[in-house]
Amino acid sequence: MLSLSSRIGSNTCLDASSCTHSSLSLSLSLSSLVCVNPLIIERICQRNLCPVGKFSTNAAKITPTTVNPILDDSSDANNRQSQSRSSADWKAARAYKESGFIYEGKIQGFNGGGLLVRFFSLVGFLPFPQMSPSHSCKEPQKSIHEIAKGLTGSIISVKVIQANEEMKKLVFSEKDAVWNKYSSRVNVEDIFVGRVASVEDYGAFIHLRFPDGLYHLTGLVHVSEVSWDLIQDIRDILNEGDEVRVKVIKIDREKSRITLSIKQLEEDPLLETLEKVIPQDGSVISDSSSMSSSNSNTIEPLPGLGAIFEELLQEDG
Repeated sequence: MLSLSSRIGSNTCLDASSCTHSSLSLSLSLSSLVCVNPLIIERICQRNLCPVGKFSTNAAKITPTTVNPILDDSSDANNRQSQSRSSADWKAARAYKESGFIYEGKIQGFNGGGLLVRFFSLVGFLPFPQMSPSHSCKEPQKSIHEIAKGLTGSIISVKVIQANEEMKKLVFSEKDAVWNKYSSRVNVEDIFVGRVASVEDYGAFIHLRFPDGLYHLTGLVHVSEVSWDLIQDIRDILNEGDEVRVKVIKIDREKSRITLSIKQLEEDPLLETLEKVIPQDGSVISDSSSMSSSNSNTIEPLPGLGAIFEELLQEDG
């Protein structure tokens, strides 16, 4: 009798191609039988090499999950490792969002709405409106997509503003990261040279140029702060791309907002008029000749002054 038993991994496999004996004894444990070709067993039984019924061919049925258990175990382990890493990276993203720390990531590419930034094993999204104005102001002749193409492969400093693992949303902001770095260099009463970024009905957004020549932060000039004169349409005065001088009149560091003014760099024309009409030093005319000449002349009141007085008298207080 010939006993054929060979093991590959945890599988017990039989090969009867070389069997020429009239009787054959197969010694193996059914509990370890996971890979046996039923045709081989049937062929052996047909040749009366072993008693029929000693084997159940159902025990040797092969399924996709047991074709190669070694590779399957490795694949499952890789999947579990990948899921574990992804979960850890989402946890890190939430930690960055809550702490406000700045992350430096590599730009993987871009799409129609923004940049794709690598965050460990994840890829997040940086919308174009959340980019620093330094990029567009540095190359104003280029479109935003041309700028994005040139930035691909570079490192960018961003803050996580949204990290939702369930919805698979990881959103960054470069503006917020730049605010942390440069807002401390801006104070009320500071004067900047700026470039008009956009004009709205309520005012104009101005990119502020810093000593390094780049435009890092953006402020708002309300329509009421553009000119001392009454403005019907702000677009009659400001257009996108114009360079203007502005004065910082308010900073909201919690909301990351800078309020600017153009008109406060000029003298208030009303005050100039009052200074000419009302002496600021409190001096009184004392020359007798001047007094006599002034008494001889009739002083005419300013036109409309009486009506103004009547209106003021009707006001409370």
